Amino acid sequence: CSRLASCRLTWKGSPRVLQLLTPNPAGLTCVLAAGKKDLINLPVLVEDELEEQFVRGSGPGGQATNKTSNCVVLKHIPTGIVVKCHQTRSVDINRKRAREIMREKLDVAYKGDLSEVVLKKRESVLRKQEKRRKANENLERKRLFKDALAADSKPGSDTV
Repeated sequence: CSRLASCRLTWKGSPRVLQLLTPNPAGLTCVLAAGKKDLINLPVLVEDELEEQFVRGSGPGGQATNKTSNCVVLKHIPTGIVVKCHQTRSVDINRKRAREIMREKLDVAYKGDLSEVVLKKRESVLRKQEKRRKANENLERKRLFKDALAADSKPGSDTV
């Protein structure tokens, strides 16, 4: 177990949502994450396979950042994936967020392009492109309408 007393994973979300362990064809055990908008099958973290360090963070914040070791560096020993999390000043929150990020990275590492994290990202990009395309079509339609109005209002172009 790590330096801190609790080795159990805690999940955010509604208490009504149960954590369902599902066997994966690759032999990995996955859990449905309860804190996401959609339920995602992510690998379960085994604490024995993790190496955790607390280091000094960097970036803005002055003395509060430079003198406290609240940046969490989490390494998954079997795959060699390293996650560094320094989003807040709280070590506990950084530990939880580092584990969430690690689960997503492991999902991408194990499943590749079939990972639900990659699929969600791809859907998001496609939705953004579609929204941009529709906005451009509307702008073009408005420009053509204004050009037609300008052509109709010119003197000498009376067509009755």
